[in-house]
Formats: sequence, C-alpha cells, structure tokens
Amino acid sequence: MEHIEDSNEYKGLNVNKGIEQPPIVNPYLKTVRKKQYTVEEYAEGILRGNITFLSQAVTLLESTQPHHQQLAQELIEKCIPYSGKSVRIGITGVPGAGKSTSIDTLGMHIIREGHKLAVLAIDPSSERSKGSILGDKTRMEALAVHPDVFIRPSPSAGSLGGVARKTRETVILCEAAGYDTIFVETVGVGQSETAVHSMVDFFLLIQLAGTGDELQGIKRGIMEMADGIVVNKADGNNIDKAKLAQQQYINALHLFPPAESGWKPEVLTYSGYYNIGIPEIWDMIRRYIDFTKENGYFEKKRARQSFYWLHETILEELKNHFYQDPDVRTILKEKERQVIDSEVTPFIAAKELLDTYFNQ
Repeated sequence: MEHIEDSNEYKGLNVNKGIEQPPIVNPYLKTVRKKQYTVEEYAEGILRGNITFLSQAVTLLESTQPHHQQLAQELIEKCIPYSGKSVRIGITGVPGAGKSTSIDTLGMHIIREGHKLAVLAIDPSSERSKGSILGDKTRMEALAVHPDVFIRPSPSAGSLGGVARKTRETVILCEAAGYDTIFVETVGVGQSETAVHSMVDFFLLIQLAGTGDELQGIKRGIMEMADGIVVNKADGNNIDKAKLAQQQYINALHLFPPAESGWKPEVLTYSGYYNIGIPEIWDMIRRYIDFTKENGYFEKKRARQSFYWLHETILEELKNHFYQDPDVRTILKEKERQVIDSEVTPFIAAKELLDTYFNQ
C-alpha cells in the first residue's frame, strides 16, 4: 500500500497523488566554463584594447599554476614591443591620506585631457586570514565607470616582491592595450614604496596636515624617493595648517642631497575632495617628465629599473625553486622542528638545507 488511506477501513475516500517536488538545483542551469584562449588570441585582444582580454591576462599573471605562468610569460614577450610609451606614476601616502579620492579626482582631470588611464593598486593582505578587501575601486566612483579607465587591485598576499613583479608585468600589458598613463598605488606601509619606486617614472607622496605627523613624515626615508609632495585636505579650516605643513616639507627637502635627476622636488597643497589644486599637480608631473627626457635621465632610470628587475626576478625564481625542491621539502619540516626546539641554530639549519639543495 502506498498510503494508509488505501486500507479497506477507509473505503470511500479518494486519495490524490501529490505533485512531484522539483529538484533543488535548477535543471536548466548550465555551468559555463570560461573559454581558454591562446597566447595569440590574448595578444590580439589586448592590442585591440579589449578590457575583458586584459583582465583575464592579468589573472593569468597572478595565477600560481605553472601552465598559466608559462602562458603569461609568452604573452608578456608578445606585448613588450608595444609597451614603454606611457607615463608611469607611483602614488603613496599613509592610510587615510586620501590616496583613492585623489586618484579619482586627478584621474578624471587626466581623462578630460584625452588620455587613457590604468590604475594598479596593491592592497595589503591580512597576515592572519591572508584575505584582502580589494576595496579601493569603490572609492574611485568616477573612474570606476569610465570606459577609458582600467582599475585593477591586487592583494599583496604576504609576498610583496612577487606582487610587485606581477604589477610591473601588468604595466606592460596595460601599455600594449593603449593606456598612456599608469598609476601604481601602494599600500602606504612597509617596504612597498621601494618596490613601486623601481617601476615608475614619477613618485608622488601624499601627506596630511594637522595630524601632528609632520616631523615623522620628514624623518622617514620615503621623502628621499619622492619627486613631488602634495599636502591633501587643504580646504576649510585646514588651509592654514596645510600651508604650514607645506613650508615644513620645503624646508626639510633642503636637508637632502640633490636628486640625481637634477629635479628639485616641489611641494603643493590641494584638496582631493573639493577638486582644488588638481591641475597644478598634473602640470608638475608633466614638467618633471619633460625635464628628465631632455636631460636623458628618463631613459637612464628606466634602464636601471630593468636591471633591478632582472636581479629581483632571479632571486624570486631561486627562492621558489629552492622551496619546491623535493629533497628540501622532505627535510625542511624536521629542520624547522629542530630550530623551534633549540637543537640547532637557524643559521646551521639553513646551511644544511642549502648544502642539500646545491649538492644534488
């Protein structure tokens, strides 16, 4: 009996069958796999300025899969002849200095002058969860919806050198796609500024006034890298404080030796939120580019950066190869345990691991 109601004692009752329950998953839903493009197809799409191909190519760059890495490197080689024609600008400042708002305002000014802009933001990853918010794009409201702008946040994921190298390779792809102005925004903390300084033509430092941090800002070595310093939030009641901070930074710059480029770093005040003083910042950047191209420093700096990234890539590849070596992986855990238990010093353990690696 399918139902108890079918029993004779319930004779005379009609039992209707219930309707069949639909499946939980939509039967019409089909899993769509992303099409795998060839290197030639990627290159052709990027050179056409197709933002979808560019985005997927950057994802290939960031992938840790060996097959993706090989494709990415072949793609970089195809795009290199079409790169190098942009102005690369590094932008840094302490968290809360208004970097994203400033990029949004300055970027729109550059777009109105007929340029195409790519914004590459290195976002700090959590040391605990390894996660990253990647939320800078939400603060670039005007740029995020403009067809001539490409915004790509990348998580640092604890490996700043690797991310910085991938960012530099992303610059090549963006230039091949026709973006003639590249912003590289740093996290504003740690050693990221040094890595970004080694891939840009102009390094812009954003400072704040009225925070009691002027002396700290002067002490930090980052000022020696800056080609221009801008004091943000110079509006309302903060104008006098911004002017005072501007003068303090101008005085501080006299303490540093002259820059190799021959350029004297300028200090400007502006308000990213109220769009005050933005044209002056862009004018300063253009004057620096013209100045360094005339005296030959522009090309000299780019050649030096290529030399730097040659050696950085060698170090990165050696490190990856070392940790992926089967013999090293076999004894690494034991050496780590011995170090933790103070059975050997870290230096002896490291030497034994390296001896294992080199004596194969």
